[in-house]
Amino acid sequence: MRTDLFDFELPEDRIALYPLPERDQARLLVVRPGAELELEDRKVFDLPDLLQPGDVLVFNDTRVIPAALKGTRTRGTAVAHVEFNLHKRVDESRWRAFARPAKRLEVGDQIQFGDEGRVCLMGTLNATVTAKGQGGEVELAFSLHGAYLDEAIELLGNPPLPPYIAGRRETTDEDRTAYQTIFARKEGAVAAPTAGLHFTDRLLARLGERGITHQFVTLHVGAGTFLPVKAEDTSEHRMHGEWGEVTAETAAALNEVRRNGGRIVAVGSTATRLLETASNEQGQIQPYAGETDLFITPGYKFRAIDIMMTNFHLPRSTLFMLVSAFSGLDRMKRAYAHAIASGYRFYSYGDACMLYPEVEASS
Repeated sequence: MRTDLFDFELPEDRIALYPLPERDQARLLVVRPGAELELEDRKVFDLPDLLQPGDVLVFNDTRVIPAALKGTRTRGTAVAHVEFNLHKRVDESRWRAFARPAKRLEVGDQIQFGDEGRVCLMGTLNATVTAKGQGGEVELAFSLHGAYLDEAIELLGNPPLPPYIAGRRETTDEDRTAYQTIFARKEGAVAAPTAGLHFTDRLLARLGERGITHQFVTLHVGAGTFLPVKAEDTSEHRMHGEWGEVTAETAAALNEVRRNGGRIVAVGSTATRLLETASNEQGQIQPYAGETDLFITPGYKFRAIDIMMTNFHLPRSTLFMLVSAFSGLDRMKRAYAHAIASGYRFYSYGDACMLYPEVEASS
């Protein structure tokens, strides 16, 4: 499909730069294909009334590491400041990262991390640029490895806020908790599974009281989630692989929900892609551990999920293509136009939508 079919105009003032004080008070646009009321304005806190006893929510329990680092490049007597967003671990001491500005870097350059008095307990963290790729990507070989490197990154790094936020304001200490779900526990993501940011303990308690359970999967979100599709046709786009896991216990529990007539509600595009990767052609979810680069566009037949909850996404992004595949491209364009006109807040710190699948035309 042509990539420009997934383009739309978004006023800059619709992009949420800060989270709401109360996560579960975000607005929720309910999209029901084929229903008399196709678009309904609600709040995330209304979820217990929108779902049914026996349904199950599937959350991504990945934990975001503070992957945004500021470094000083030294080349002889020449010094330059460069920012890095780590996005994929290569081994115990090497990471791939997106550098800005990457044009200041060459293979062999030495980078020193730590500014404003922030140095790691082992001393200054250093790295060498060992490779340069496309789109500002570099490979860094650090002076520390394993748990020592992890500790240094934790001390020196900042939350890796998306470019559309980080480019317009400074990162704050509040972002360290705001850009993390309340159930984040398995470190490895360099971007938050943002649909999960709306959930609070009190909302989970209300859902449980109504007989709505939840399960966890893990998908370590990569920075590629923010990249627009630059190819003119979606068939020419290559997805970045991300590591994920669905345990045998979780797979069995989700299949049991389906057998009992309940619905699987994927919270976020990451949970959606992982569950679809782990399912067979009959829609049964299998245990899974490994990388997924599943790219979902209109025409894809969903097998594992019944409802999807997600935030509002970038134009021409793989995520907007995914929601268009689930609920219909024209319908999602109408939904986004409604959200823009109604003052919904967009992207990572923004509001959410609850999507039902496209209704197949009867033959």
